[in-house]
Amino acid sequence: MKIFIAGATGRVGEELTKKLSEQGHTIYAGARHEEKLTKNAFVQPVHLDLHRSVSEIAETLADAEAVYFVAGSRGKDLLQTDLFGGVKLMQAVEQKKIKRYIHLSSLFALQPENWHPSLTDYNIAKFFSDNWLIEQTQLDYTILQPGSLIERPGSGKITTNITGGTENSIEDVASVLAELLDHDNTIKKIILMGSGETPIAEAIKQI
Repeated sequence: MKIFIAGATGRVGEELTKKLSEQGHTIYAGARHEEKLTKNAFVQPVHLDLHRSVSEIAETLADAEAVYFVAGSRGKDLLQTDLFGGVKLMQAVEQKKIKRYIHLSSLFALQPENWHPSLTDYNIAKFFSDNWLIEQTQLDYTILQPGSLIERPGSGKITTNITGGTENSIEDVASVLAELLDHDNTIKKIILMGSGETPIAEAIKQI
């Protein structure tokens, strides 16, 4: 497939780009600083500025057949990037008549009673962007809500039965995001994710 990744220079975005390109997909790797990306036979760096208009963002999507939103400001630009940037990308995707949209969110983003106090502002951004995706679009979306991201080797095993705080390796999060593309049973689903004992492919089939 031809896949657009918004946030390709981020920690998850880099790993996701690697995994999808290794599977033979053509990747439009969207980033504000696309010069940090290496072009090759499977990866085409694309300038993406989520501060721009919906129509301008739509132009960057080219002929993509699926879109991932894994962009994030790491707390520096929550309203313009994490929230409104995400919403504008959704609008741009619909403008281009692309249906498949996979959205990286945050654990319990839609359950304010479970938010950690230190992440309140981030979760507010995700709460509203997730709700927009669910209520205001006709996209074939999947929302992935992982726990805290940790820079450690992935185990390839997860759980989607989450009742409290949990951690995830960045590699495992990217692996789950890549796997979602092949599973229509995840369309219109919100998936909570944590470290676990079930192989990723099996866990996703059970959703």
